[in-house]
Amino acid sequence: MTSLSVETLAADAVEPITSAGNAQLGIAVLAGIAVIVLLITKFKMHAFLALTIGSLALGSFAGAAPSKTIASFTAGLGSTVAGVGVLIALGAILGKLLADSGGADQIVDTILARTSKRAMPWAMVLIASIIGLPLFFEVGIVLLIPVVLLVAKRGNYSLMRIGIPALAGLSVMHGLIPPHPGPLVAIDALDANLGVTLALGVVVAIPTVILAGPVFSRYAARWVDIKAPEKMIPQRPSEDLERRPGFGATLATILLPVVLMLIKALVDIVVDDPEQGLQKVTDVIGSPLIALLAAVIVGMFTLGRAAGFTKGRLSTTVEKSLAPIAGVLLIVGAGGGFKQTLIDAGVGQMILDFSEDWSIPALLLGWLIAVAIRLATGSATVATISAAGLVAPLAADMSISHAALLVLAVGAGSLFFSHVNDAGFWLVKEYFGMDVGQTVKTWSVMETIISVVSLVFILLLSLVL
Repeated sequence: MTSLSVETLAADAVEPITSAGNAQLGIAVLAGIAVIVLLITKFKMHAFLALTIGSLALGSFAGAAPSKTIASFTAGLGSTVAGVGVLIALGAILGKLLADSGGADQIVDTILARTSKRAMPWAMVLIASIIGLPLFFEVGIVLLIPVVLLVAKRGNYSLMRIGIPALAGLSVMHGLIPPHPGPLVAIDALDANLGVTLALGVVVAIPTVILAGPVFSRYAARWVDIKAPEKMIPQRPSEDLERRPGFGATLATILLPVVLMLIKALVDIVVDDPEQGLQKVTDVIGSPLIALLAAVIVGMFTLGRAAGFTKGRLSTTVEKSLAPIAGVLLIVGAGGGFKQTLIDAGVGQMILDFSEDWSIPALLLGWLIAVAIRLATGSATVATISAAGLVAPLAADMSISHAALLVLAVGAGSLFFSHVNDAGFWLVKEYFGMDVGQTVKTWSVMETIISVVSLVFILLLSLVL
């Protein structure tokens, strides 16, 4: 993705920053992760600070010189932000345009007007998956859950029957499909092909979201039969707008970056000649930066101007979209710093040695590491970033398709069993008016289903490809 990749930085470090053996390195990894978990959970420290301190602790426990640990951390932070920072910003702008223009409402209203009561859970999966493509998970929840509550109230549905499919659509997009931050960082770390990862991610996502959404929602609705809480049902958004963008234009704008990246992937496979003119063109327009930038520019007209936005309001919308992602950028960057510290300490080679002794398939190992970090920290993004750094050496000799599957395996593991140390857990609990036990039986179980089912389909694909 970037000229300054994680692998380049790792290669520049001719020797590990420490001469510690595998046993000491293993203890250092556990201690570093424990510090991060303790700071996030016990002391409620921001994940950026916790990851920074945890990286320094890791280096200290591994016996590395402080100056080398700092150099590794800052190099990893810089390369990660360089690789995904602009993409995260562009995704945030597109998401804000979608929300403020009423484009999201237009998609929701159009689909619901043409959907029968029986098909409503499937409609909610479709809506969440489409809207979840350019949006961060938290933004998607804030945008979609009010709609879910309105639909549940007006149609007299069980909240879980409507809510679980929507949450499943958002969560699967967040964990498996670029341009979300976690998959993007994993693609960068493992030097995977973005287009191939996107294509395989869609193949895995479709059956996963069906099983974790409409199918599981039948059981969730029996276990937790609740109505939409009155105090959380909002006024419909975008009521101050004189008009809204059309359904077709909105959908085309959202799907534009995905289509451009898929075109690039297909041309790379079919043409496979970097000097050929067509491939040169698709390499440019299908790069994540250009694809998302094109969608933002198009969205200013198809979403913003179509909703009657003035130039001033468009500028304000863009400005407001960037402030909330500062924390995301810092966490992702610090996660990249922690990952690079792991790599430069030689932890990647340690994992490689252990995996050879254990005879655990690389895809399963990546999933297990991500699961462990997810359970410990509660952050899907931190789990993806850290696990990708740990299994990076395993991807060195992989084919293009298997490197992409390793990205997906790590992403799937990062979604496993969300619980009380995950901000998303509390967000869902409060919006749906559930207690902790009800949230575990619905949201937490749904996340686990997504993680396990994704892994099964990833392993099946690895046998075919």
